[in-house]
Amino acid sequence: MTTKEKDLKYIMHTYGRYDVALKSAKGVTAYDENGKKYIDVSSGIGVNSLGYCNDGWVEAVSKQAGTIQHMSNYFYCSQASDLAEKLCTLTGLSKVCFGNSGAEANECAIKIARKYSFDKYGEGRNEIVTLNNSFHGRTVTTLAATGQDVFHNYFFPFTEGFKYADADDMDALKAVVSDKTCAVMLELIQGEGGVNILDPEYVKELVKYCNDNDILVIVDEVQTGVGRTGKLFAHQNYGILPDLMTVAKGLGGGLPIGVCMCGEKLKDVMSPSTHGTTFGANPVVCAGANYVLDTVANDEFLAEVEKKGQYFEDKLTKIDGVKSVRRMGLMIGIELEKGDAHDIAIKCVENGLLIITAKDLLRMLPPLVIDYNEIDEAINILEKTIKENN
Repeated sequence: MTTKEKDLKYIMHTYGRYDVALKSAKGVTAYDENGKKYIDVSSGIGVNSLGYCNDGWVEAVSKQAGTIQHMSNYFYCSQASDLAEKLCTLTGLSKVCFGNSGAEANECAIKIARKYSFDKYGEGRNEIVTLNNSFHGRTVTTLAATGQDVFHNYFFPFTEGFKYADADDMDALKAVVSDKTCAVMLELIQGEGGVNILDPEYVKELVKYCNDNDILVIVDEVQTGVGRTGKLFAHQNYGILPDLMTVAKGLGGGLPIGVCMCGEKLKDVMSPSTHGTTFGANPVVCAGANYVLDTVANDEFLAEVEKKGQYFEDKLTKIDGVKSVRRMGLMIGIELEKGDAHDIAIKCVENGLLIITAKDLLRMLPPLVIDYNEIDEAINILEKTIKENN
């Protein structure tokens, strides 16, 4: 049987796959089992921040895999403590909790917010407000946190305690806040929701309102973190510091990681047995993340991310058939004048460009190390594909 045939026979059909079986890759270029070349501007949905098989990342991971590949969290791990120190130093936050995914990091943030409020105010102050069009994960709780009705189906009963408000509307937010509210959870750019970039003034007003009322601010940076927006973390573009921040995807550079970070007033909320994970803080994963962070947390590197993003935007806006571009750094949404974005994405893959969608937009999350020749190649394939389908 082929790879596809085995997949269809033995793997649950939880993904609508493109008709490609990738076999090898390097940098921004991938190859399928037939040797066909692809330029990848999706980076595994924002995961391969340094591209495929970056030499330094591979060396860091391989060395650690040959030293100690896993240990119980009952013991101290130098790779994890080094990574925690870097994250806290670079953000001004105080402590971290490691997990394996963005959804797990968001679950941890929800638990911390509720326990903080329980410890301080007692039972009943446990509601969390999230924004419509948000996406926070696929567990039963993070689906409940997700502000999209399409996800609130099949898996009843969902976790209680979530309210929803429209983004960029403080009146809408205040209308659902009550004496039961313990936190507001938001993405500064709603990636899965359509690359919706929140208004900076709204975000600053929201943070002030929450701070004034001892309502915790949770910023989900699963997709926007680790250089994606031209700053190390997207909240730095907004001039705010959240009480809780979640990170995943690009931090691991290709291995599964999730991190929940908290500020000073929350650093002692969690105690032994209030949270846990078998694989969180895995030394091999943390070794890769340390290499990613050491590479990305550099002013010149981050400035180049923004420069490449602007180059993308300038090229994209000149393509016939592109209506508008939503962008911060190398997080890019492309609104088409006509045609179905998913159909165009499938045609792009057939033409050698790996691209994804978000609602009715095409979405690009290219590796942060993509070069200008590769950008041009990607743009040319996209332009060709749109022209063929108009």
